[in-house]
Amino acid sequence: MGLEPTTLGTTNRCSNQLSYIYRACGYKNRNLYAVCKPFFKYLLLASKRPFSYHCSNFMIEIFTDGASSGNPGPGGYGVVLRAGQHYKELSEGFRKTTNNRMELLAVIKGLEALKSPNQQVTVFSDSKYVIDAIEKRWLNGWVSKGFAGKKNKDLWLRYLEVSKLHNVRFKWVKGHAGHPENERCDRLAVAASQQRDLLIDSVFEMESAKGNPS
Repeated sequence: MGLEPTTLGTTNRCSNQLSYIYRACGYKNRNLYAVCKPFFKYLLLASKRPFSYHCSNFMIEIFTDGASSGNPGPGGYGVVLRAGQHYKELSEGFRKTTNNRMELLAVIKGLEALKSPNQQVTVFSDSKYVIDAIEKRWLNGWVSKGFAGKKNKDLWLRYLEVSKLHNVRFKWVKGHAGHPENERCDRLAVAASQQRDLLIDSVFEMESAKGNPS
């Protein structure tokens, strides 16, 4: 997630417990102590090393939200990534886009921010469009029919590429209901959409110019 490795509080507790076991073996059984001494020393050293979320067993949580004023109109997305003590926020704004595109792009950007494959990820979103398309397997049908009559093909294909790298599950949260991370993502998305120098959602604008919004 672009964050530096950190030593978690549990590391110190683990080290203290190993030290206790190490000493107890020596007091109670000298032969066992002699055999296990190198192994315990290795564990003690390993328990004191900093480690990053890449090699931890933490579930990675990704909170997402999208916004669009006018729909279509200026829009943005907000993302909060959290894993143990790691925390990161992402946001970008676009001059013309839709709410659904920003909701979906938020999920994509969150997954793309993960540096290592095969992560256990839970995505929290208030978008029924995103959640239902995935959880109810509408997306599978859209793919089999070449997205005929469906919007946002470019983003859905991008989602499929990044999601296959991880074990991803989704949870729906009610928007504007006081959920702290969802509220934070909403603020990030709205603030991004109100920036002066907005990015261009090129696919949407190109399709809109053809009279066929993606």
